[in-house]
Amino acid sequence: MSAEQTAERSFERYFRANRLPHLWCPGCGNGIAMKAIVQAIEKKGLSQDDTVIVSGIGCSSRASGYMDFDTLHTAHGRAIPFATGIKLANPKLNVVVITGDGDCTAIGGNHFIHGCRRNIDLTVVLFNNNIYGMTGGQASPTTPLGAKATTAPYGSVDRPFDACRLAEASGATYVARSTAFHVRHLSDMIAGGFDNKGFSFIEAMVQCPTAYGRKNKMASPAAMMEWMRDHAVMKAAFDKLPDTEKSAGRFPIGLLYQSEDVDYDTAYEVVKERAGGAGK
Repeated sequence: MSAEQTAERSFERYFRANRLPHLWCPGCGNGIAMKAIVQAIEKKGLSQDDTVIVSGIGCSSRASGYMDFDTLHTAHGRAIPFATGIKLANPKLNVVVITGDGDCTAIGGNHFIHGCRRNIDLTVVLFNNNIYGMTGGQASPTTPLGAKATTAPYGSVDRPFDACRLAEASGATYVARSTAFHVRHLSDMIAGGFDNKGFSFIEAMVQCPTAYGRKNKMASPAAMMEWMRDHAVMKAAFDKLPDTEKSAGRFPIGLLYQSEDVDYDTAYEVVKERAGGAGK
């Protein structure tokens, strides 16, 4: 391999080679999203020794086992509380949470909301494949209306969450979205989250040809990625679309929301100072 080729694959040093190949299905988008995370880490120059990867349970959460950092594979829906404890114990660490749409917005929904509300300095990357892929193909809180799943064989009637809008409404200070098709853009959105001092939430739309695709006549990974290409619209352009276009399945990608507020680490340090001086 030439020096140029080696440089192009420099991100591979962030993986545990002895754990590969991965167990994701052929055509799954999780590997693309995982690679986007390590490329963002490399781009921002984050130290492997000072970066911790935390995941919950599900297809997406297996990513932590493949990544060569200090990692935690935690309980279902509980990645954000574990990550919160790590960050408070050692605020200098870069703490990244990898989660899925079921793990984060269903069983972990309350933790997600309160993580945003507290503005904890975490970077949370949600791999959204619109279904419970690992546990049997059940409908998740992000399954689109009318889409089929094992628990919705005639089409889901539950209105889906927009995880980005939920994050913004709950207090996250950086909210972005991209897709497995827009690889470099996805990595840039994650890198932007690392720059934010507070709760950063990035939704990565990923294809699941096995559980979601087969149920919804989209079993080809290429077809699913083409769908993302044709329906994702950069936010500035999306905001100008007529309502008829927006209701035709199109969705915005890019930096959707950003604000500044005191992060939880800083606020907690003030509390400790007050407590330390209370007995004087």
